[in-house]
Amino acid sequence: MKIAIVEDDINMRKSLEIALGDYAEEFEVKTFRNAKEALKKLDESYDLVITDINMPGMDGIEFLEKLGGRYDAIIITGNATLNRAIESIRLGVSDFLTKPFEVETLVEAIRRSRKVRERMPAAQPAPANAPQSDTSRFYGMSPALERSLSLAKKAARSDAAVLLLGESGVGKELFARTIHEASPRADKPFVAVNMAAIPENLIESELFGFEKGAFTDAIEAKMGKFEAANGGTLFLDEIAEMPYHLQAKLLRALQEKVIHRLGSHKDIPIDVRIVAATNADIKAKMQEQAFREDLYYRIATIPIHIPPLRERTEEVVPIAERTLEEVVAKYGLGPKRFGEEAKAKLLAYPWPGNIRELVAVVERAAILSDGEEITPDDLFLDARS
Repeated sequence: MKIAIVEDDINMRKSLEIALGDYAEEFEVKTFRNAKEALKKLDESYDLVITDINMPGMDGIEFLEKLGGRYDAIIITGNATLNRAIESIRLGVSDFLTKPFEVETLVEAIRRSRKVRERMPAAQPAPANAPQSDTSRFYGMSPALERSLSLAKKAARSDAAVLLLGESGVGKELFARTIHEASPRADKPFVAVNMAAIPENLIESELFGFEKGAFTDAIEAKMGKFEAANGGTLFLDEIAEMPYHLQAKLLRALQEKVIHRLGSHKDIPIDVRIVAATNADIKAKMQEQAFREDLYYRIATIPIHIPPLRERTEEVVPIAERTLEEVVAKYGLGPKRFGEEAKAKLLAYPWPGNIRELVAVVERAAILSDGEEITPDDLFLDARS
């Protein structure tokens, strides 16, 4: 298991490196003095990130947001607060340790994280004649969701570009991963890029990479997302937010299956399957000349609409109960369950933020509720609506 430790305190950093050195048969450890250094060096070979929160330049929460959930994560901090704990859960952190702590406590947290990963469905090459993906992550599936999943499974058999359409929070990245895992490319990389989260002046270098000296801060060459995903699937989330003038470069890369790093004219052949997603009315954007029609037809060979949670009410309680189990396990909160009135409240709420909002509500209720039974008051849904 390869672990990255991001800690600005040199004494703490060295102590952790030495202490985990006693577990060299289990863990390969690399240390970084700050988040910016780690972002430059982290690649697909890492399994887990251990990071402090309070660091100069970029703190641990911002760092994890930029990682976008690509790695399991453990937070270590000397200043734990409830808000930070809740925020870290949202980012998929598996443990939150307060300094000082025993090395054995950290080792157990690492092992728990690894067990979580091992319980997740492994990506296996799928037979070309009948690829199958694990759908156990879709809890209590509704007929509406089953129809969309059926389309996704059929799409997975080919290399056709898929465009996932749906409101924010409906689970578009989960669909993208499911398509990847059901495809013949399942044993190759799955790389996700949120186009809305990248500053406009960095999008080109993020997608295509750059050579050393290509611009002022390019102190070393870096591969882009296309190269990182070569042979596998590239998920372009919030594709409709991509600036119009850069869409032509993306289209050219998809048509020619060749990219150029910034600062280089060398052809780099690429072989990626494109899955894109948007919560915008992309056809309206085309009419407004904010999105290229030719790019739309390139990425939308198979469009799949993912229905909002309010049209999938059968899934609300199963998702809430599964989320509650996971939060309780992560934080050792003791037995927790939803009362019948709380379940009724969950079912009556329209969930404008969809699954992402439901997960956030359940996480908060689990942390803040006093007894075993979660009540309607613990959900704070009246205030939200």
